[in-house]
Amino acid sequence: MTTFDLAAVDAGLAGTTFSGRVLHFPSVGSTNALALEAAQSGARAGVWVADEQTAGRGRGGHSWHSAAGDGLYASALVALALPMTMALWLPLSTGLAAQAAIAEVAEIAVDIRWPNDLLLNGRKCGGILVETAASPAQDVEVAMLRYAVIGIGINVNHAAFPAEIEALATSLRMESRGEVSREALLIALLRALDEEIELLMQEHRERQVGAGLLQRFASASSWVRGKRVKVDEGGGYTGVTAGLDGRGFLLVDGDDGVLHTVLSGGVREG
Repeated sequence: MTTFDLAAVDAGLAGTTFSGRVLHFPSVGSTNALALEAAQSGARAGVWVADEQTAGRGRGGHSWHSAAGDGLYASALVALALPMTMALWLPLSTGLAAQAAIAEVAEIAVDIRWPNDLLLNGRKCGGILVETAASPAQDVEVAMLRYAVIGIGINVNHAAFPAEIEALATSLRMESRGEVSREALLIALLRALDEEIELLMQEHRERQVGAGLLQRFASASSWVRGKRVKVDEGGGYTGVTAGLDGRGFLLVDGDDGVLHTVLSGGVREG
């Protein structure tokens, strides 16, 4: 396992909100858990990155295979003045940032399965887990985001996977036929995330120029419109994806004649 070059990462993040805030660990249970612990102790900014996670988590309580030194396992803590009604926009923004970073560093195009999976040739190469806390609404005001922990796991230099997931998982190295620098990918990811957060805040303030987040996400993901899917929630149903609603939730034109709103993921090709 190559040594992680934290100094190179710090240099590459100069001028961003993440500059000087990256903490590196050889092995942790979960980078999201570290970031949440810091947030609950009063911190409102930081990045935790590890060579290995022993208790990595995905959405819905699923575990995340985190081989030592082969992947990028990072969590960013941010505090944004956003209403909780826009909380779903954070994983969508992060997906766009990860897609851009992988294209820049590995020169391969990943697809994004709503809301948080990164796919290469139909197999998963990365995932996003955003955990938020809200400030209580005052009188009639809407609840606001207190902080968010944005967790990202990307299979970077894995050459193989355990038998139980090898048909479902892939890595940047396996798809690009060459090793990818974790440091370069983290720099590109955090720089892109910094830009996406700025665009998100501009859109919230109604100052954005050009396409909004939901339009950009729909253009970046083959899963948003015209994809035949099966969905686990609501007793399970099948249908064809029909875009995003104004909050960022996926719409599915169900085979049962109902236009469903997918609230919690669990979307698979079907």
